[in-house]
Amino acid sequence: MFVQVIKGKTNDPEGMRRQGERWNEQVGPVAKGFLGSTSGVADDGTFVTFARFEDEAAARANFESPEQTAWWQEMSKYIEGEPSFRESNDVALLLDGGSDQAGFVQVMEGTVADRAKAESFETPEMLEQLRKARPDLLGSLRVWFDGGAYVEAAYFTSEEDARKGESSSDFTGPQEEYTALFGELSFIDLRDLQLS
Repeated sequence: MFVQVIKGKTNDPEGMRRQGERWNEQVGPVAKGFLGSTSGVADDGTFVTFARFEDEAAARANFESPEQTAWWQEMSKYIEGEPSFRESNDVALLLDGGSDQAGFVQVMEGTVADRAKAESFETPEMLEQLRKARPDLLGSLRVWFDGGAYVEAAYFTSEEDARKGESSSDFTGPQEEYTALFGELSFIDLRDLQLS
């Protein structure tokens, strides 16, 4: 899997939503190798999009297509300044991965000093404990970049369920050490979602 992560600020969330719907109707059907996307806008106007493709070649072909170029020219009207583009084929799915059934997505950005150690905790047993402790968490998609940097989208049944899960979870012990390995995180709460 190859994932493009686009992040920026929008001056018109509704316009961005309409343009996202146009992509799904007009560009998506002709984008070979397109697997799906997660897009959302936070309350402060920050938007994040995860676009998933079979491989880098498919993503490049889409990026260079006339349909995509025309669509992006329209989309740029709803974006303040220049958005950031990051991409990687170093992708990890946790639990059931992304889910179009999510009612809330939280994006986490950070850097892990010891990725191998962090991933060593992600055993089937630990993930099963997590699934039992946090039934609100449908899964996540983590995209890795150089130097241990990553962006992760966690998919929840709803924001209300996620907040309850945060406050009541008994996911402790070694799991606390696992969480600590991910260090300082920034969070973006996406309530206005487009999932495909």
